[in-house]
Amino acid sequence: MAVETFGIEKKKVDKELYGYQQKDIEKIFAVIDEHPEKYNLLYQLPTGGGKTVIFSQITREYIQRTKKKVLILTHRIELCRQTSKMLTGFGVRNKIINSKVKELPDQDDYMCFVAMVETLNNRLNDEKLEIQDIGLVIIDEAHYNSFRKLFKFFEKCFILGVTATPLSSNIKLPMKDNYRELIVGDSINSLIEKGFLAKANIYSYNVGLTNLKVGMNGDYTVKSSEELYSNYSMQEKLLNAYYERSKGKKTLIFNNGINTSVEVYHTFKNAGLPIRHLDNTSSKQDRKDILKWFKHTQDAIVTSVSILTTGFDEPTVETIILNRATKSLTLYFQMIGRGSRVLKNKDEFTVLDLGNNMARFGHWSSPVDWKQIFRSPDFYFENLLSDEEIEREFQYEMPPEIREKFSNTEDVSFNIEDAYDEVIKKGLKSKTVLEWSMDQHVKMCKENSEDVFDARLLVKELKDDIASRIRQYSYCISKSTKNYREWLEEDYSRRLRMRLNKEF
Repeated sequence: MAVETFGIEKKKVDKELYGYQQKDIEKIFAVIDEHPEKYNLLYQLPTGGGKTVIFSQITREYIQRTKKKVLILTHRIELCRQTSKMLTGFGVRNKIINSKVKELPDQDDYMCFVAMVETLNNRLNDEKLEIQDIGLVIIDEAHYNSFRKLFKFFEKCFILGVTATPLSSNIKLPMKDNYRELIVGDSINSLIEKGFLAKANIYSYNVGLTNLKVGMNGDYTVKSSEELYSNYSMQEKLLNAYYERSKGKKTLIFNNGINTSVEVYHTFKNAGLPIRHLDNTSSKQDRKDILKWFKHTQDAIVTSVSILTTGFDEPTVETIILNRATKSLTLYFQMIGRGSRVLKNKDEFTVLDLGNNMARFGHWSSPVDWKQIFRSPDFYFENLLSDEEIEREFQYEMPPEIREKFSNTEDVSFNIEDAYDEVIKKGLKSKTVLEWSMDQHVKMCKENSEDVFDARLLVKELKDDIASRIRQYSYCISKSTKNYREWLEEDYSRRLRMRLNKEF
């Protein structure tokens, strides 16, 4: 007959661990057995792989094996509640330490505590609270740096950090400084093949990001993102992308700024689409109502600002829209991961990328050498493509509705780089490239219009094509400042209109 362990009850959930989960638990316990205290281990598993299930089982087994207590740290109240609920399901009696808990007179009644990092830090620093006999500290979403300040209180414990992306949220504070080794779990691709994660079909829409500024945290600033993503042409691009790939599907839109998200809300609302907006200033009740509506509305759209990247699990999501650019690999994986849950009738989902994120990081399911990133994060960051390098590869494709207006022209493409090479070979001035490009635009406008008024209207339709050609030209001549490109675009359009006046 099995001996009962204090604080451990019969499991309330009939949850069978998958093979890959059991294998990783054994690996983790092998390290715990070898270094029972004063050791920090990091464990990586993709979003949707069941990290909470794994560390709930580890908690149960650890208490049974060692009779020592376990502390689990999270950075958000929602994660606290979810973790506590999962632990209870696994038969681990636990107590949440939140802002209402000032002291722990009942700590002997529990073998497991779930705490918010800020709350616990305040209590420990005020010496209001002391948790005795902790043997294992588990840190959820360990890539966040807020947890570091608590390490000094648990120097004699075994610390297990758990994350989908073992890359610090602050490039100046690498994770290798706080963790001795990394255990890497199954890859996204492997979990897709085994049927545990849905396959992502990613569609990228080229966006010029060279005007975005990077802030102290290493990511694009909210202010510069708002300027780009709140403007009319970007809102139009977003709406068209939605109509093209996601109409009628349950959709989650991520933005980098409240103003952008509100603008998205109005754009979609004015188009008669079912949309709600959510950000960190929304009340608890609003958040609850919106997420309930989202869950039960088939074609619902929620536009949000970072708030739903962690601690949110809605398997019915069919489309993720990245209406922002990020330099954070973690955020990239978190945002896309919100759509990766599988359901009986869902083994694929759609991702619309309006921030060149896939060009920067690779496909969401591409192999990642996490051990290399853990050991040498600087090398990883140094080798990320810059926005300018990404944009050099852009190939403009005329949208079908505009192509239709030039239906009398067989070929509307023009390769600036090839033309530039030819111009240099012939010893001509570099601006000859733009003259050749304009010759083709004049021909296109003439072939598809009745008179000069029609032709001048067609020039407006060529705005994005002209901007793309000017950008490629500016790369060729290594002079790509924003002001210079804007001046060239205006000059090109003006001269194109003048030439059309003469042609008719």
